[in-house]
Amino acid sequence: MGIFRMYTGDDGKSVMEELQIGDPILESLKTCTGCAIQINEPTEFSEFHPAPRRRWMSMLSGQIDIQMGDGTIHSFGPNDLRLWEDLTGEGHKTRFPMPSVSISMPLP
Repeated sequence: MGIFRMYTGDDGKSVMEELQIGDPILESLKTCTGCAIQINEPTEFSEFHPAPRRRWMSMLSGQIDIQMGDGTIHSFGPNDLRLWEDLTGEGHKTRFPMPSVSISMPLP
């Protein structure tokens, strides 16, 4: 399992970093304001876009591939938790290589 944070870097491009249990940023992110289930088919793809809101996301099944501005692709499945904070700048691309179900948990 991994905990990953995606945020906007100083150059306006999205950055991905892995957080460790005990990281101080996690302490302030324990409260969500609800949740939503998202179902995606393997044909779904999004061009570069920033995250629509600050939120936690986790796959319940399937996989999501996230492409950064430098071409790097990060793949995530059910054992990963992602914090989406790249609300400005170029953003990221997303692709679902197989049928997928995820849960989104917005943060205040």
